[in-house]
Amino acid sequence: MARSSNQKKKLSLLRSILLERTGPDHPISMKEIISALNAYGVSAERKSIYNDLETLRELGLDIQTVKGRYSGYYVGEREFQLPELKLLVDAVRASKFITEKKSATLIKKLASLANEHDRKSLNRAVFVSNRTKSDNEDIYKAIDIIHDAIEADQCISFAYFSWTTDKKKELRNGGKRYDVSPWSLVWDDSNYYLVGFDNDKKEIRHYRVDKMLKTALAEKKRNGEEEFKKFDISSYSGSVFGMFGGRSERVTLSCANRLANVMLDKFGSDITILNDGDRFRIHVNVVPSPVFLGWIMSFGNDIEIISPDSVAEKLKELYKTAKLF
Repeated sequence: MARSSNQKKKLSLLRSILLERTGPDHPISMKEIISALNAYGVSAERKSIYNDLETLRELGLDIQTVKGRYSGYYVGEREFQLPELKLLVDAVRASKFITEKKSATLIKKLASLANEHDRKSLNRAVFVSNRTKSDNEDIYKAIDIIHDAIEADQCISFAYFSWTTDKKKELRNGGKRYDVSPWSLVWDDSNYYLVGFDNDKKEIRHYRVDKMLKTALAEKKRNGEEEFKKFDISSYSGSVFGMFGGRSERVTLSCANRLANVMLDKFGSDITILNDGDRFRIHVNVVPSPVFLGWIMSFGNDIEIISPDSVAEKLKELYKTAKLF
């Protein structure tokens, strides 16, 4: 067999060709394998390819053989099957903490794990109700730093922002960096939350990771170990983060200006804010369940349901019931 300078690459190229071009519905013939290798400048005989296929099988690649008139070879079981990749792609598209730019990058990498024939099905459009995407590209670095800090038993510091009525970011804590001992990350309602011990306030608090800016390791040991041992994170996340479930309705709310950050956090920065002096109105799609109405009640006169009347009446009835207790 004639040898070329690329002969040493033959085994690796053969593996790539099989992974890229084949599947149960798309076997590749020996003639096509030889042609594909030739395109990379590698010449090969049938006998050597048979040996290479067996070597790849021994290395763990599930190469199946199709026998008969149209014989060929394809990769069967892969590290990720197509339904699994579809699930992961849908999760990336739906996740609010992953930016549009990063979503596209991650989906492209996931698609590279499928063969060229299945790749098109991963580009399907997925509709996610009330999805809002973060615009904070630093979130991925922040997550890495948080994990590193937890592993190294170190504190972190970061700036933290809120939204204003004109949709601008405003640093909280007077611009002073937060000093926190990180203990856990919680992924809830497509958002990432840091649960940690606030070293200044001496209490456990949670922070939206996509609202953290310039996160950095601090050269000091974490605090709050005893507090966190007594902390039920499952119960905490369920009561603090979870809220919606059921049939959605379009509701108009009148809110005190100080709640702009709360509303933009909950319903996304793409909602329209209509200013009314010391209050503002928003139109949102929500589930008017007792859980949602209870959340509205917790703000007292700072939030009023303007429409529809049916939802406003539900709130009044719930308020009357609550007054009995």
